Amino acid sequence: MAAAEVSGRDALRLTAWMWALTIMFASVAVLRSEHLGIPFRDPGGAMFRGRLGTALMLLAVFALADALLRGLRTGPVRWSWRAAGRHLRRRWTPQRLLLALSGLLAYHVVYISYRNLKSWDALNTPLDSDLLAVERWFLLGHSPAVLLHGLLGEGQAAVILAVVYRSFTYLVPLSVVGTLAVLPRVREAYVMLCSALWVWILGVASYYLVPSLGPFASAPEEFAGLRATAITATQVKYLAERAHFLADPHAGDAFVSISAFASLHVAFTCTVLLVTRYYGWRRIAHALTVYLAATMVATVYFGWHFVVDDIAGVLLALTAFTLGRLMVDPVGRGERSAADIADSSDAGQDAVAST
Repeated sequence: MAAAEVSGRDALRLTAWMWALTIMFASVAVLRSEHLGIPFRDPGGAMFRGRLGTALMLLAVFALADALLRGLRTGPVRWSWRAAGRHLRRRWTPQRLLLALSGLLAYHVVYISYRNLKSWDALNTPLDSDLLAVERWFLLGHSPAVLLHGLLGEGQAAVILAVVYRSFTYLVPLSVVGTLAVLPRVREAYVMLCSALWVWILGVASYYLVPSLGPFASAPEEFAGLRATAITATQVKYLAERAHFLADPHAGDAFVSISAFASLHVAFTCTVLLVTRYYGWRRIAHALTVYLAATMVATVYFGWHFVVDDIAGVLLALTAFTLGRLMVDPVGRGERSAADIADSSDAGQDAVAST
């Protein structure tokens, strides 16, 4: 099946909107950097260079895997390589390749801007005491984390939920790069890409609106009994990094990774769920619903977030998805055709089958 390309005018509009948003957000980060006198940082190259490189490699792997899978469906194995080559040539036109590479570059510019703005949020006064008070008021004086510890235990549950929480690291690149690689129409893949941009942009805005560290930092006694995992080690590391930053914000290695409100683990996961529903990938959406629920439990269980952070994350996801979809499919352009939905659903089922 030949790839359905967007028109030149549509491609220009998609790129213009995406880069306008990217440049505006990056400009905010640059102005904030100049105001604080703290330069942009990319610790170890992990936030921009490393992630962009990984994304490009994933794009190539996904594109080849998709082509081979489709090639195998055409007949005997000896013909599959030829069929895969034909599929690659049809799918990866110069226009699609340019849109994919441009999108990934813009995404990582937004991400590095987000991470630096998040780091500088440490200079704002945390409002954890207010969030703790709100949470206790809703639960009649109880701590949701303590309730979860009593219900699930503090041993094996910690190990399992640590795996759930840390798997988010893989969800982010797989969702953004995977859709760019396997969807028949790159225009549809831009719904995921643009929604992801809005998650980071709205997320850092929420950090500045309600600066906070999370229950593990503001009520550490509630988490003292948890079994030691990579999560608890990371929390200790993050607190040490924040203390180092506050002691000398201008130090070359000073960088902070803690902000609680809203939960972007929840926001990004929920956004991926909304996008898969938009694509018509029902089985993946069902699996993501379970994964989102487990992620929300993990964020509270380990004290990364208050319950209200998770609620805010869901609301943020709804907003990010709506804005991302409107960037790709503005009001008045109409809904996707039945053929588009069928193509997207087919791509989603292929993605499931290949994993």
